[in-house]
Amino acid sequence: MLEPIKPKFPLAQSLNRVPFILQILVGMILGIVIALIYPYDTSILPTIGNLFVKGLKSVAPFLVFVLVSAAIARHQTGVQSNIKPVIVLYFVSMLCASSLALFMSYTFPSTFTELKDVTEGISPPKGIGEVLSNFVNQAIDNPFTALIQGNYICILIWAIALGWTFRAAGDTTKRVLEDLSESVSSVVRMVIRFAPLGVMGLVYNSCTQPGGFSNLLNYVHVVVVLVATMLIIAFGINAIIVGIVTRSNPFPLIITCCVRSGLTAFFTRSSAANLPVNLELCERLKLPRSTYTITIPLGCTINMSGAGVTIVIMTMAAVHTLGIQVDVWSSLLMCIVSVLCACGASGVAGGSLMLIPLACSIFGISNDIAMQIVGIGFIIGVVQDSTETALNSSTDVLFTAAACRRAERIARAKGLKTQRELEDAAAVGMPSEATEEYAAAASAARPVEAPQDKND
Repeated sequence: MLEPIKPKFPLAQSLNRVPFILQILVGMILGIVIALIYPYDTSILPTIGNLFVKGLKSVAPFLVFVLVSAAIARHQTGVQSNIKPVIVLYFVSMLCASSLALFMSYTFPSTFTELKDVTEGISPPKGIGEVLSNFVNQAIDNPFTALIQGNYICILIWAIALGWTFRAAGDTTKRVLEDLSESVSSVVRMVIRFAPLGVMGLVYNSCTQPGGFSNLLNYVHVVVVLVATMLIIAFGINAIIVGIVTRSNPFPLIITCCVRSGLTAFFTRSSAANLPVNLELCERLKLPRSTYTITIPLGCTINMSGAGVTIVIMTMAAVHTLGIQVDVWSSLLMCIVSVLCACGASGVAGGSLMLIPLACSIFGISNDIAMQIVGIGFIIGVVQDSTETALNSSTDVLFTAAACRRAERIARAKGLKTQRELEDAAAVGMPSEATEEYAAAASAARPVEAPQDKND
């Protein structure tokens, strides 16, 4: 794997010492202050915001292509059977989260005023049949044309197909693909470093447009909907899932995970940085090491309930703003796509925001408009991104603990030793049947490569 490039310039090193979330907050404040003092600039600051959006737009198609291909190519078969319940919980949670986000989008619809006049050239589908027809027509295309035009459906199909075939390739070829993925991600990180300036320009442009500072109230509305949805998932949906799996009161475990994992992830905005915290918490909860050493890094990659929520709510905000009539089945299709896209969001700088264009394309929304939604996402990312990361990271431990406690309950009902008890017996060198039983249970365990940053 390629090592991340560390900046050598003193200014860049100084900026790296300042938390990125604080830099974006400063950019927002500067945009508002400059708009109050001098609201007549129509060239410099608006151009800075537009250049930032164009930079994201230019790199996003190729980024999605290489990330999905690399993720599928490096997939390892033969996952332990005791890991499967955790993976099932991950996907059930993401589907429920996306469905709740869809319900919240219809119940409390958000709109973006600056998009209301950008309706030219939009041909919204008239039903699920047309959506599926458009999906198939977009999927079959020249891959180079798709990359140039930002046809994310076709990009996704080609990425899946090539990633699947690369699974049979040699380790050297897979490493090249992985290095390519990391290199493109590094380019995106360079673009993202200009987010404070881009946010300053976008906020200034919003404040100086007709409607002025009232435009920012729309951002407050969508932030409240996003945060409320994630809180309902954390303390409502997840509580129901964990309660069904463990057949016990889920709230002590949920509160423990939120306090010991979620708070740290909220301020670091990085699930990869929070990985040691999660591993230590699993050990504190006395979970089987052969399970959580796999499921926690795996959760950093595929457990993306918060990302699914962001993709659905931001996409539906664009749909409501543009007046596109969407039926229930088309919306459910978008939820499924958002779940699949969210699983790849861990490798994307900017996370779920960079995958919004793929969901927007289902409803005939152009790439230009979708990238404006991404720009708005960076403005509200001060709160949205931190909350999303906290939800994603804390549920990694939550569902791992729930699946392990279910396995313990079943083992005790059968009069067998739990996996943790077998591991502890092996750790003290107990020469018994327990040691042999543990060796057989843990023989399939393999070291897990550290995940990419699930920074949203």
